Amino acid sequence: MGRFERSGLKMVGLKMLKPTRNLVEKNYPDTKEWYEKVGGRSISTFKEMGVDIRAKFGSDDAEKIGRQIKEWIIRFMTSGKVVAMVLEGNKAVDNVRRLVGETNPMKATPGSIRSDFSIDDVQLGNATNRPIVNVVHASGSVGEAKSEISNWFTDNELFDYKMGNEDVFYKVW
Repeated sequence: MGRFERSGLKMVGLKMLKPTRNLVEKNYPDTKEWYEKVGGRSISTFKEMGVDIRAKFGSDDAEKIGRQIKEWIIRFMTSGKVVAMVLEGNKAVDNVRRLVGETNPMKATPGSIRSDFSIDDVQLGNATNRPIVNVVHASGSVGEAKSEISNWFTDNELFDYKMGNEDVFYKVW
């Protein structure tokens, strides 16, 4: 949390909870496009590694693979408590993505949260029937962030306040 605040982002929502299956299901799209995107990434990774994806998933259909991965994500995210937060600031989504690093910790830039706190990768996750444990989720777009915020937080759980450094970051000179 300190990394986000030190970068100039403002935390306007924060809570710890044990997510329900319904909450996690709603966090990820239930569309053919999303499943194909997620499954396609696994197919590409398996090809890079020279591993037959059919041996693991019983299929090379991106949508079917994406559906299996979503189940793994749901199982993982409902297995314990999570800390959910909402951050605001200039290009907040882009800056959060920069600070957390690549989804695959093994490809994340050294110094990023995922690089510093995880050594997991796609191969190990798939070998053990689970998603990559990369410590932190970050919205991929402003639209996705808005949807996820409304899924995880009510309006009365979000706070508006002024940080001491806002005048420096947002003052018009």
